[in-house]
Amino acid sequence: MADKTFEIPIGPVHPALKEPIRFTFQVEGERIVGVDIKPGFAHRGIEFMGLRRNLIQVLYLAERICGICSISHPIALTQAVENAAGIEVPPRAQYIRVIVSELERIHSHLLWAGVAVHELGFDTLLHLTWKVRERVMDILEELTGNRVDYAIPIYGGVRRDITPEQYPLVREMIRYYRGLFEELADRLLNDASIRARTRGVGVLTPQEAEALCAVGPTARASGLRKDVRQDWPYLVYGDFGVKAITPEDYGLAPQGDVYDRIIVRLLEVAQSIDIIERCLEEMPEGEITSVPKVPALLAQLKKAEGEGIGRHEAPRGEVIHYIALEAGKEEPVVWKVKAPTYSNLMPWVPMFRDQEIADIPIIAASIDPCMCCMDRVYIVRDTVEREVWKEELLRLSWGKTDRIRSRIAGRSLRAAEAEHGGA
Repeated sequence: MADKTFEIPIGPVHPALKEPIRFTFQVEGERIVGVDIKPGFAHRGIEFMGLRRNLIQVLYLAERICGICSISHPIALTQAVENAAGIEVPPRAQYIRVIVSELERIHSHLLWAGVAVHELGFDTLLHLTWKVRERVMDILEELTGNRVDYAIPIYGGVRRDITPEQYPLVREMIRYYRGLFEELADRLLNDASIRARTRGVGVLTPQEAEALCAVGPTARASGLRKDVRQDWPYLVYGDFGVKAITPEDYGLAPQGDVYDRIIVRLLEVAQSIDIIERCLEEMPEGEITSVPKVPALLAQLKKAEGEGIGRHEAPRGEVIHYIALEAGKEEPVVWKVKAPTYSNLMPWVPMFRDQEIADIPIIAASIDPCMCCMDRVYIVRDTVEREVWKEELLRLSWGKTDRIRSRIAGRSLRAAEAEHGGA
């Protein structure tokens, strides 16, 4: 009897998905033979809004592209604007940006670990990882005033300094995670059930990772030593000699599976702790911003003209912001954002191929996807790409409402006629 292929739709709303995206899997029995991926359910028009606000307001929008990566996008945006406007960042401010960025990496990777083991049904370990994550969240709140949306970067520096009273609190956090590392490594990497559910699952070969432009831990787990902090050093990362981490650093040959993605993120937590400690030891004294007054900063930005690109190694991978400024305008004339999930979308295809249906949740979670970061909208009809503005969207919406009302009225009329005829 010939094999039959069936389609299984998952999403955009599904218990295994933390954000909306639609998968259509082609399966033969329990084996996945193909997948079609349809994003676009969480588009919020942030870039569009940014072109109608001044650059200070745009910074707040950038911070809300992603709640988990709420310093990654502002770091990339500030770099882009600083490049375009020729604004310098004091050394102390660069160190503070790095500290908050690495604190965010720790909390993001621990959050991901909890989500990943939850997808495997291991909720005891979910609660452990999220419990220990609270320590880094407390430090983020201590240093910035917020657990998320830290509001630290500003063009030309940072908004808050790290005070002498806060240094011991950060060092205590470092000791806490160093003492906890072996326990986390043992529970995440040596547990038989986790190993059985992740080893050989969702494999992405080095060739596939490179050809499909994978970034972040997804690429590094496949053996690609690819990290913006290493390849395109910015802030003070170049002084620290940060190196991209792969499973080889744990003494294992990379297999590019979900298990290797756990290894990379776990080792990156330890790497972030080392970076933060070094920042505390070497951070120079001095100013935290080169333009201390917001009105003066806005006036300088309004005079600026040119283009700038900012790149940042977010917990999920490379974030890119492109900005174009025009003299005399407070708002940017172009603002484009590329989030790491966009780069890691196509690598899902070979990861799912030849896997079992039961492994869909953990494979999907293994790239740490963020749909709100990634989603963009384009209108293409008859091969012609165009923009749809507010007026037309309203007209289309009203037209659909009118059609629905007409159908409802028609059904009501037919029901009344049927009732009268029956009488």
